[in-house]
Amino acid sequence: MSPVVELTSELIRRASLTPADAGCQPLIAERLARAGFAIERLRYGDVDNLFATHGAGDPVLVFLGHTDIVPPGPLDAWTSAPFEPAIRDGRLYGRGAADMKSGVAAMTLALEDFVRADPAHRGTVALLLTSDEEGIGKDGVRRVADEFRRRGQRIDWCVVGEPSSRETLGDLIRVGRRGSLTGRLRVRGVQGHVAYPDRARNPIHAFAPALAELAATRWDDGNDAFPPTSFQISNLNAGTGADNVIPGSLDAVFNFRFGTASSAASLRDRVERILKDCAVDATIDWWLSGEPFLTREGLLREAVVAAIAEHCGVTPEASTGGGTSDGRFIAPLGAEVVELGPVNASIHKVDESVALDELERLPRLYRSIAQRLLGDR
Repeated sequence: MSPVVELTSELIRRASLTPADAGCQPLIAERLARAGFAIERLRYGDVDNLFATHGAGDPVLVFLGHTDIVPPGPLDAWTSAPFEPAIRDGRLYGRGAADMKSGVAAMTLALEDFVRADPAHRGTVALLLTSDEEGIGKDGVRRVADEFRRRGQRIDWCVVGEPSSRETLGDLIRVGRRGSLTGRLRVRGVQGHVAYPDRARNPIHAFAPALAELAATRWDDGNDAFPPTSFQISNLNAGTGADNVIPGSLDAVFNFRFGTASSAASLRDRVERILKDCAVDATIDWWLSGEPFLTREGLLREAVVAAIAEHCGVTPEASTGGGTSDGRFIAPLGAEVVELGPVNASIHKVDESVALDELERLPRLYRSIAQRLLGDR
């Protein structure tokens, strides 16, 4: 078994259901400490974070990943046990195989090899890991970024090892992500009997015109980097279950995915204006999961594209699609951020897996990026 397959397998055996780390970070920390890295553990609440650094000064290159995983679902649906790595037909199977224990293993090996070959490299190279990426993301990289901001920790470049590739390793990189803004809405009504609507106030009827307008609104036209902002209702609940009772309230959850053509503040203002114009008696609790970010062409993207060309033989598509990642917390620190990792077709699914041939190339890919940015030129 090759080193990257062996380390990925060791990580898969640790059932690190978010926000548990289950011993993944101590395993990585021990290896990197032996390689000469300084180890800092940042624990907030139930969340483990690890920051391992080598070198000193600027520029600073950080490889970013997470050790937590989503639940496996029904165990009997898996061909092999989700926490017992299995190799079949050229693939390594197990929960987290693609998202993202293979990425964590590959980054670790890449950093070991890089500092062994170039111990006096320029600047600082680092690995940042969290056990709170798949969960609510409160005490993971979000909290670490706040600490970095407080202490003035600089980051110039960040490579996120999330599974970005679509069909083959390196065919797609994420150079930005949309922002995510969620609203939890409660419409107040007056409960009553359906036979006496004059003695009640139906929150469903009150909200219906506003919902129609919200769903029909074109929030912006997007721009060269991001598609138009999307608005989706994800939950809508009202009623007692009885057919003769007008409900006293309605609850709705909705989400915006937005690029740089809109801001969270402008979206909040427009929603609240629509509700006011429709005379909806409501309250909204807002949650901004992250602002949009975009990494334009520069040194990091050049290094990533060149490394992919060398080790994968393809030119990647530069995308800002998909959901969110922890890169959204690092970008506001002034860093260029690019996401590059394995094929994402099986993530969060039963029988999650990663192709062995692509897994073998991944450490070389990450090491090449580090060499191009911090090594001898």
